[in-house]
Amino acid sequence: MKRSQINALLREGQAFIAAHGYVLPPFADLSPGMMQEHRADLSGLIDARLGWDVTDYGRGDFNSTGLLLFTVRNGHPADLALGRGMLYAEKIMISRKGQLAPMHRHRVKAEDIVNRGGGTLAIELHMSAPDGSIDPDAVVKVAVDARMHELPAGGVLRLLPGESVTLLPGIWHAFWAEEGDLLIGEISTVNDDQTDNVFAEPVSRFADIEEDEAPWRLLVSDYATWLP
Repeated sequence: MKRSQINALLREGQAFIAAHGYVLPPFADLSPGMMQEHRADLSGLIDARLGWDVTDYGRGDFNSTGLLLFTVRNGHPADLALGRGMLYAEKIMISRKGQLAPMHRHRVKAEDIVNRGGGTLAIELHMSAPDGSIDPDAVVKVAVDARMHELPAGGVLRLLPGESVTLLPGIWHAFWAEEGDLLIGEISTVNDDQTDNVFAEPVSRFADIEEDEAPWRLLVSDYATWLP
């Protein structure tokens, strides 16, 4: 992805989030220069990988396969092993109409996916086979707003604004927005996008960036380079 495209998407995304009444934390507005200047004070934010994320999953076509995300809060994987501490995370995401977040599962993370408004959220679901691959036959059982639902393998669950589904580790899922661009919430156990995602097809969780202009905001994937 070109940096100019990412900058434009971030500006559009921030306006879209605000239009739905979701208020981002003040650090959403930090420029790269401000983050570099105050690097020592922002170590907690940087280490937890809070902030902006835009990905095309390495496919080179954001409009068909992609997602815009902002991680609002996040604990550390070590806390999960201890069983205490900050064991949770929260994200807000934008899925454009017809834009796919490709099929994947998580090794550790359990998550609630919430339709925060804009249309219908469609989620294709599969259970895992014993070896972790997609089970082509197993009935899928998930909780929608704490009420159990059953779907056939590969069934599509549709969530209206305000509805949510709980996805436990190992449940394969791909999702997209129907009708219009969609605001999606995620509340989960600790989030680790570097190691916890398993994709059904070869994709890259983070985009390769062509630096055709200066970044307007840093992505979490920029931190290692811009804020060492």
